[in-house]
Amino acid sequence: MCRTGQQPDPHGAGDDEHAPNAAFAALLEDSAEELYENAPCGYLSTLMDGTIAKINTTLLTWLGREREAVVDRMRFTDLLTVGGKLYHETHFAPLLRMQGEISGIALEIKQTDGGRMPVLVSSVIKYGSTGEPMLIRTSVFDARDRRAYEEELLRRRKAAEEARKQAEADRARLEDALAVLQQTLLPDTLPKVPGVEMAAYYHTAHPDRLGGDFYDVFPIDGKRFGFFLGDVCGKGPQAAAVTSLTRYTLRAAALHDPDPVSALTTLNKVLHERYAAGGDPRYCTAVFGTLEPEPDTGEVAVHLASGGHPPVITVRADGTADFLPTPGGLLVGILASARFTAATTVLTPGDMLLLYTDGITEARTGEDRTSLYGDEALLAFAADHAGQPPPAVIQALTGLLHSFGDGLDDDTALLALGVPAPNPQTRSRP
Repeated sequence: MCRTGQQPDPHGAGDDEHAPNAAFAALLEDSAEELYENAPCGYLSTLMDGTIAKINTTLLTWLGREREAVVDRMRFTDLLTVGGKLYHETHFAPLLRMQGEISGIALEIKQTDGGRMPVLVSSVIKYGSTGEPMLIRTSVFDARDRRAYEEELLRRRKAAEEARKQAEADRARLEDALAVLQQTLLPDTLPKVPGVEMAAYYHTAHPDRLGGDFYDVFPIDGKRFGFFLGDVCGKGPQAAAVTSLTRYTLRAAALHDPDPVSALTTLNKVLHERYAAGGDPRYCTAVFGTLEPEPDTGEVAVHLASGGHPPVITVRADGTADFLPTPGGLLVGILASARFTAATTVLTPGDMLLLYTDGITEARTGEDRTSLYGDEALLAFAADHAGQPPPAVIQALTGLLHSFGDGLDDDTALLALGVPAPNPQTRSRP
């Protein structure tokens, strides 16, 4: 605070305020020579033959050389590595002569200690008053940080590529292992049944995931054979465990009592006691049946029962096809006591029985993939192949599955059981 009658000294205050400005102004008073010599990049001027006529201190420091050893004694290419010299002769110099300037070329300069320094070089030709090229002015920018960044980027890209390849290899090994495990849940081959032709196919929608569809054909006694096909709820190892338990339970149950309803009842009890009783219910849909060939007539008696599974299709030699009704069958394993529906039919020469899981009927079709293929479409497809042997029908169905493309997102099991036609010509419709 000023005493009464005293005024502040404006000159003293003004000197203090302008002192920083004066210091800053002094920094701006560098000479052109100072700016050239200590610029943040290297500068040099060469004659048209490349002889160095002028070079700044910055570039000399990078090179680790004295001015006297460079000016009028070395050419620009003498500062470059062997690779840089070759590039200069084959690309840099020809382009510079043709265009009059060139910029941003990545090269390396040699340092006296044997090191290499990555740089970016830009050059321009200066012409005399008569248009004759007189000299070349070149700017050299330090690219060490950029090179380090590029090398790090390359290293990371390489590491990412190696990680991708490793992931693909791991995925391939996983798919191979799952394919082998999946095969253990399916029969290696179908048995020979007198008077019956058969074929099967299993489509895996996701190679990296175990499916829950299953099928099997096996002998029961001297004259009867059992068969089944079904779909376990869920995917992965847990579904595979249920599939394995289901297959072996149905085989064992059939040997004890081949009645289809009895076999499914036994499976229902086993699944319910194993899973539902522990608070983790697991269930499946299944068709179980028996084949009993009659050698004298060439016919095959079929007895089957269904537990919540899509109905079996009977395809007749006369070109007709229909569903074999099994209404009211419950899911297997969901309830402690379940009712299953039995059905019977007789296959005569040229007839066939087609079993399938819902992967095929629930395939999404159409351009927008919003429509389901459906049961009726499958029935019509089967009718179109009436009279053909099971292997041919399964082959046609395999082609149908592949035609769905990404619209088929669930596993599908197919099993065809048929009686050979007496005359091969009756196997194909006119």
